[in-house]
Amino acid sequence: MLDTHVFSPGSSAPRLLVVEGNTAAARARHTNFGGEAPSEGYSRLLRELLPRATVDICYPADAGANLPDGGGLESYDGIAITGSSLNIYNGGPEIERQIALIRAGFSSGTPLFGSCWGLQVLTVAAGGTVRRNPRGRELGFGRRIRLTPAGATHPLYAGKPTVFEAMTVHLDEVETVPAGAELLATNGHSGVQALEIRRDHTVAWGVQYHPEYPFREMAAIVRRIGDAVYDEGFFANVAERDGFIADLEALETNPADQRLSWRHGIGDSIRIKAERVREISNWLERQVLPTRSARGRG
Repeated sequence: MLDTHVFSPGSSAPRLLVVEGNTAAARARHTNFGGEAPSEGYSRLLRELLPRATVDICYPADAGANLPDGGGLESYDGIAITGSSLNIYNGGPEIERQIALIRAGFSSGTPLFGSCWGLQVLTVAAGGTVRRNPRGRELGFGRRIRLTPAGATHPLYAGKPTVFEAMTVHLDEVETVPAGAELLATNGHSGVQALEIRRDHTVAWGVQYHPEYPFREMAAIVRRIGDAVYDEGFFANVAERDGFIADLEALETNPADQRLSWRHGIGDSIRIKAERVREISNWLERQVLPTRSARGRG
């Protein structure tokens, strides 16, 4: 949780916007497997990290959704973009509306943060490209994510080890970064694990993994993916898959379980919640609040 002393008495509450990346049908399907809509989990975490904040959600993938324009986006102090089961190179109105919204976000001056799909939308909105990862899906725990020299001194990673694991699930990756973007983290699976993108007067931070996910959410995702987990070689059979799900659910209850930590090769960067969500708390503390102050909002 961030310190709340940064707010002066009588200052207005920070306003945050969460952009849901999934369609209504995809959200419903995910909840059927025991998960929750990404925007709901993201919103809850943001309120936990910044208790005085009000958090709104918008649904640009849904036809007819009420979306803020550039002027509306400027009224927010921070905009976070969730993951999604969509593939950006497939196109279609549910994707084009999201790209248009994030382009407006770049014009608003409001700090942006994207997880997984969020990084990919930020990339395309700023002129980069995304592809299906030729190495296949990265699932469960992203291994040996390492900071670049730029990342090692970047405020996104203040207090983070130079090599760490993170919750992850993605089939796609950034292929070409936008002009002027700075690579902050990488690993052997995806060359781009984190970027800073600057456009107009706006700074965006994006990561290819999911610092916002608890263990239980990853368990629901593995259930939802279905037979693909066998076809892609993650598990040989149902028993192996269900064993992994059971381990995730056990770690949700007791993240300090040393036996499971050893089995899955994970450390404090995932097991300790404050470490797992550090990128988001750093964004709030080092981007959202300073920009809010510079705008004269408290």
